[in-house]
Amino acid sequence: MSAPVGVSAPVFGRPAVPAFPSMALSAEAAPFSPGESDCSPLDSLSDAEKQFSRCAAKLRALRSDCSQLREELNQLFDQLLSENYNRSCELPTTIRPEDVCILLKHTSGLVPLNQEHLVVKFCQLVHHLLNQLKVIMDEQTLDVLVNYTVNALKQCSTWTHSDILLALSTVVYGNGSQCHQLVGDLLREDGIILEYSSPSQPNIELRHVALTCMANICLRIPGQPLLDDQYRSVCFRLFLKTLQSPKPPNTDDLFFCMVIQAALKGLQFCLSGGKWKFGGGEELGSVLAALKRLMFQGAPGLSVDWPEVIYPAPLSQYESLSPPRPTEPPKTLESPKEADKTGKPSGVRGALVLTDFSTYKRFFRIYCKVFTLFSFKKKKRKSKGKGKKTKHEESKVDDREEEDKEAAPEVCGGGGDISRNDVESLAKPPTSFLYPFWKLNSSESEFSDIEGNAQSKLRVYQCRVRQLALHCMLAVVKAVEKRTLYGYWSSFIPDSPAGGPPSLTLLTIILKDPSPKVRLCALQVLSAILDGSRQFLAAAEDTASPRTSYTPFSFMLAAAIRELHRGLSLALLAETSSQTLTQVIKCLAFLVANAPYHRLRPGLLSQLWKQIRPYVRHRDVTVRGSVLRLYGATVTAQAPLPEVQLLLQQPESLGGGSISGSVTPQDSALSWRHRNGAASPARTPAAVSQQSSGTHSPQLPHTPREEEKSSPWLLKLCVSLVTQPREDQSDSEGAGGGAALEPSPVRLEALQVLSHLVRGYFSLVQSSLHEIGQVSVRCLEETDPSIQLHSAKLLEEFGAGIIQQYRAENSVPESSKVPVNQVVEFWLEVLSGPLNAALQNVKHPTLQASACDTLASILPQAFALLPDKTQLMCITVLLGLTYIENYLVKTAAVRALGVYILFPCLREANILIIIFFSQDVMFVADTANIILAALDDRSTNVRAKAAWSLGNLTDTLIINMQNVGVDFQEQLSDMLLLKMLQAATRASADRDKVKCNAVRALGNLLHFLRHSQMTRPVFQRPLEDAVRALVKTVQSEAAMKVRWNACYALGNAFRNSSLPLETAPWSRDAFSALCHVVTSCKNFKVRIKSAAALAVPAQRSCYGDTKRFSCVWRSLATALENSEDAVDFLEYRYSASLRHTLSGALLHLLSLGTLQDMPELSASLAGEEGRGIREHLIKYLKAEEGEGKTGGDDETEEERNSGEESGQLQQRLGRLQETLDRLKSLKVEEEGGEKEKDVVVHFLEDLLKICEEF
Repeated sequence: MSAPVGVSAPVFGRPAVPAFPSMALSAEAAPFSPGESDCSPLDSLSDAEKQFSRCAAKLRALRSDCSQLREELNQLFDQLLSENYNRSCELPTTIRPEDVCILLKHTSGLVPLNQEHLVVKFCQLVHHLLNQLKVIMDEQTLDVLVNYTVNALKQCSTWTHSDILLALSTVVYGNGSQCHQLVGDLLREDGIILEYSSPSQPNIELRHVALTCMANICLRIPGQPLLDDQYRSVCFRLFLKTLQSPKPPNTDDLFFCMVIQAALKGLQFCLSGGKWKFGGGEELGSVLAALKRLMFQGAPGLSVDWPEVIYPAPLSQYESLSPPRPTEPPKTLESPKEADKTGKPSGVRGALVLTDFSTYKRFFRIYCKVFTLFSFKKKKRKSKGKGKKTKHEESKVDDREEEDKEAAPEVCGGGGDISRNDVESLAKPPTSFLYPFWKLNSSESEFSDIEGNAQSKLRVYQCRVRQLALHCMLAVVKAVEKRTLYGYWSSFIPDSPAGGPPSLTLLTIILKDPSPKVRLCALQVLSAILDGSRQFLAAAEDTASPRTSYTPFSFMLAAAIRELHRGLSLALLAETSSQTLTQVIKCLAFLVANAPYHRLRPGLLSQLWKQIRPYVRHRDVTVRGSVLRLYGATVTAQAPLPEVQLLLQQPESLGGGSISGSVTPQDSALSWRHRNGAASPARTPAAVSQQSSGTHSPQLPHTPREEEKSSPWLLKLCVSLVTQPREDQSDSEGAGGGAALEPSPVRLEALQVLSHLVRGYFSLVQSSLHEIGQVSVRCLEETDPSIQLHSAKLLEEFGAGIIQQYRAENSVPESSKVPVNQVVEFWLEVLSGPLNAALQNVKHPTLQASACDTLASILPQAFALLPDKTQLMCITVLLGLTYIENYLVKTAAVRALGVYILFPCLREANILIIIFFSQDVMFVADTANIILAALDDRSTNVRAKAAWSLGNLTDTLIINMQNVGVDFQEQLSDMLLLKMLQAATRASADRDKVKCNAVRALGNLLHFLRHSQMTRPVFQRPLEDAVRALVKTVQSEAAMKVRWNACYALGNAFRNSSLPLETAPWSRDAFSALCHVVTSCKNFKVRIKSAAALAVPAQRSCYGDTKRFSCVWRSLATALENSEDAVDFLEYRYSASLRHTLSGALLHLLSLGTLQDMPELSASLAGEEGRGIREHLIKYLKAEEGEGKTGGDDETEEERNSGEESGQLQQRLGRLQETLDRLKSLKVEEEGGEKEKDVVVHFLEDLLKICEEF
């Protein structure tokens, strides 16, 4: 059994081991940093391997009784430590991990613990070999080295513990859960690691290495179990205590940064193991407060009273900026040298203290212009004789930029508004204005070379602290429940634009931090916070002006959304790193996907729409892909959104500026679609608009033109990106390559945007029916399965949009629908093309499944007009795919068959007869067994779709029975019906997603059965099992949708007059279950379905004896009385429909009542209960309450059947008159019965009289 060890440990501690024989024992000894090993020029790796083999052989030959053991070990250790075995160098090493393990195990037995210098060198060797060779140790080696280092800690002097702990941290990296005894000894209250890692430890080096070791113990390698919660809690508290403790006096800043980095990494490892398990709100608030403070580590001039705990609150709180400085006379911007003297930052991302929102905006406009001028001059100098940088070179530049830039964000606080002279001075800054002051040469800086290097190194360490703090914050966001995190939003996301010093939030880091990697981490944290926040942000609203007395919570949320838009838009303009720019756009996509724009004032999306358009042709592929993803989020946000609809309909010149005439503000945004390959300076949109008025801008060859208004420009752009070759290669890809298409990620995103457009704005894209069909067919012909998959999904979305237009409930005018003949032509083109190949592509089952969904999205009216051979081809292919073993394909094929079953042309035409009722017995059996076999599939999804298809099939049986009659019932095989009944009964005991449609099928089958079938012995037991399955489902604690479907199914079964309700033993249980749920179920829709089912039997005999009839009456009357007592407020919207259904059921029982029922009915109607019933019946007869509506938008057709038998007022009054006449005609045979009948008659007469007055 092997266990991963220190193969990729995080960077902690000291510089790497020196490559010379003598090993100095100092604070600068090697850290555990396998991810960043030195690659300094050394001997060739072959020499290193020879050295390792020679030394290893000598070590294995040594014995503990050797007379020169100490000298030999010392010499061999020095030789092994002097070599570089790093596998990240150019030539890989061939040293086997098992050889290293054998060497270390053997050597550990040669080094006695009383020889402390040898112990130190051996520990350095352990770290050196495991770190550089990325060795995965076996379990035996792990135990040997762990026991050796632990014993060394107990017996050796304190001066050796630093190296011992470093070796131990390498050994236990990711293996903490496998070292139970070690963890228990080291992490107990008096354990050595807790002692050394305590904030009270005076030796900062020991403290750092101990924290590193503890962090590596907490690390979990994928596939390994978590460390026990008790030990994780101990480490968590110590890491948090370390982050909260101040820097000890007389401690070097660099060493303290290393301690903080180790604690942050350890805290991240603790939080990365799953959900939050470290206490309540107090602990979470403490962690967030510490992390927020460290996010701004190293910010110059920052004077903030950081809180120890952040409490959840809707308002920004606790962080109080230092008192404002005395106002000074206006003066021009100070030079970098002066800025250094005063301690103020002088770089672009740290130049001014801004407190006013308008000034903030003006500053960024001026900054963009200044940056444009400077980059233009810089590019002119570079363009002479120099080629373009490759991606690899650019990444190196970004890394050097991060290491060199000052790790300090610009902090908004302290001063007042900037003066006019300050703003004017920005227009003509000195040459050094765009350089942070630590980049100035020695003649411009007051630091000496040594001091400058120290300051630069400190900034790098502080930058890493901020980066690790944000990584840790990301782990917190993922570990804590979203609902819990909502209370802390105001501490990390601004909720007000101006008015006083702005708070320090994630946007401050995104806009001000000089390191692109830190900004990237902040954007990742913000994206994680926004992801899944739709439910929280749904309360935002600012369409109306707020009251002056207080600010509503909804308005505060809306202000936060607007601040996020503003801040991210500024970051979009200012960002220069392509990788960070991509994350900015992705963060905007998360914001757009979760914000409720239909509740906000229009304009946010319009501004973003205009700002993002130039980035579609950014030279970086990932940026282009993220822009398309943002467009996809925009067209899916509460679609169809009027603001987006207007943007799509606008001409190109008005929809955010011409794509061809506007460019991005970044230097890296040079258009790769320009016909001429000449380099042009980066320009802001404002500068471009000024220039475009007098000069000609090159046009994009394949983008929509202004005069073409038939289709949205975004659709044409996406079609262009998918199908048209680009005129020029991307800058990052170099020249040449011919007429190549866009890279696959961009084309995939463009296809997804097309799908989103079709789904949300079908009325705008339906004119491009032929064009979308051509794009899909062309993409299906390609070899890339991802392109094929997305094109199939585009076809599915387009087909679903057409079907949605033709639904009766949508009431779309005929003139606005896509003509059926065009739909037929569309599908003929698709079905005659490569879709068949996709259906038969067994190598890519996901593509096959998507192709099945595409077949299921054909308009039924269009399917009827397809040639017979095409119809048969579709059905035959789907039938064949149901035998595929892959559950995705089988699920999609079964679902598609379930859709086809409902097609009227297949229900009525000869094709249905061919499929289901052919004389070919084998073909009938194969067809019938497809759905039944799928119900026994091991995949839950397949069973769910099979149950849904079975429900559709039985719906078809009922429709045909009503249209054709008994002849149709007799054509269907009894054995096939029996198999369907038994399969549906078994499925009703499955999971809820299967059960909800299985009970629907049971209701249809019980309705369909004939009297001759019910009397057969082979049907009697399955019939009883089916009804009892429905009763059990009604009484169960299943999902409410399952229960109301079961109630509806019982009502459907009651419609079968051949069902022996009066004599069957299961009849009593069925009525009892319905009576129970109609009075006690907390879900009103279940009550509605049960009340409707109780009102279905058309004969009095179906209700059984007087006792059962009375039970039904009392249950309905009680339910009507309590129809407004909703446990959940959301159920109250269904109360009107419930009263409507209950009133109709009571009148139905009155119409069937006999003289034996009069005592119970008269007792109920004569008292207080009767007056309440009268009021509800009057409202029902006057049609004042819901006409069978349940008030929901998500209900299927079978959920909207309560009260459908009720007609208009005259029809109801007519039925009431008939009931009254029938009761009057009843002859009383016993004394006292006349009085009880008169009570009921007088009740109905009064009711009829009141209603007739209206």
